[in-house]
Amino acid sequence: MISDIKEIISHFKKGDMIILIDDEDRENEGDLVISAKHLTPDHINFMITHAKGLVCAPISSEIASNLNLSLMEGVNNEMETQFTASVDLKGEGVTTGISAEDRYKTIIGLTKEDAKRENFSIPGHIFPLKSMDGGVLRRAGHTEAAVDLCKISDHYPVAVICEIINEDGSMARLEDLELFAEKHNLPIGTIKDLIEYRLETKTPVSFISKSTIPTEHGEFEAHVYRDNNDNTEHIALTHGDYLAEEATMVRVHSECLTGDVLFSKKCDCGYQLDAAFKKIVENEAGVLLYVRGHEGRGIGLGNKIKAYALQDE
Repeated sequence: MISDIKEIISHFKKGDMIILIDDEDRENEGDLVISAKHLTPDHINFMITHAKGLVCAPISSEIASNLNLSLMEGVNNEMETQFTASVDLKGEGVTTGISAEDRYKTIIGLTKEDAKRENFSIPGHIFPLKSMDGGVLRRAGHTEAAVDLCKISDHYPVAVICEIINEDGSMARLEDLELFAEKHNLPIGTIKDLIEYRLETKTPVSFISKSTIPTEHGEFEAHVYRDNNDNTEHIALTHGDYLAEEATMVRVHSECLTGDVLFSKKCDCGYQLDAAFKKIVENEAGVLLYVRGHEGRGIGLGNKIKAYALQDE
């Protein structure tokens, strides 16, 4: 039976292990999840013995950055699981790194606010997973769900997850997970319900600032807003007077550094932006919404330049 998401949050906050399942259209799997704040070696041993999947440690992007944990080779799409370099804690009695005790110590090492890259051996036996900024509202994965639960519970954003595998080696699906949960007295929650909870409890956009900006096309008023899901700041440029009862000219433009700033001939983004400014001024009123964080349709600047290089071959 699926538990209410508020019950799942309550269990997680007080240190219980939970099962989280994702959408059947995605991986359609269930993971054991627990906050690193309440982790013990026994929890690790339970995961190894009963769940039998890969023990991983979801961490916030800030922690990954602070520890200088780069993504593994081949991870180049934000919809993929963001595996970083695997780690073992140095010292603290850690030997091979594979025992439940050693893995526990390594994960606890990740929770230290003063932790540094040199505190860990690479590669190791714990696999940190970098959560996407914005959590499940940006990527509906177990990594983001685990870190979101930490943040909702006011825990340091490090968790532990492990896929649940059947006795025959196949992935456990909903019916299997319900039997597993009943056998081990564990609550089951869904990432879908966590997404709905976050949408209900978080203001999606915040106003930051505004100012008049003179441009070569005339004066525009810049209104800056922050997307609270991923902290990206977007700008709405307004020109002239427009009435609520009248249709307003609006242009939505996705950020394109190569086209908008470098005037690249490989796209017409710069031309479109210039044309939008001119059209709004000709109309004597309008809004240009400049959406940031969409470089290369979401693949990022580096991958966009790689694509340019492939086109030139």
